[in-house]
Amino acid sequence: WLIPQMVAAYQRLHKLGFAHSVEAWYQGQLAGGVYGVAIGGFFSAESMFYRVSSASNVALVSLVEHLRQRGYVLLDIQQLTPHTARLGAIEIPRQQYLYRLAEALELPVSFS
Repeated sequence: WLIPQMVAAYQRLHKLGFAHSVEAWYQGQLAGGVYGVAIGGFFSAESMFYRVSSASNVALVSLVEHLRQRGYVLLDIQQLTPHTARLGAIEIPRQQYLYRLAEALELPVSFS
């Protein structure tokens, strides 16, 4: 699912400071995670995965907390699902999204 060109693109984005991941570890092994791209106060979560049940949930909750602590104002999870809705995700109208996106992109926040 991650073709070599995508891996290379995300590696480049990571080196440039835009692509980030939050991982969940269990007994020294990668159990799950979420990755995406950050610009200003906006984070676009591209994908989540798990090897251990609920590990992606732990990573997503950790990501949300991390973003809040650093002043991010918009997290885009791409598509609202029953699963992400249970974790607190909401859908907003397109015009509101575009307004919030424009504001978020201007914020001088850092992921690190």
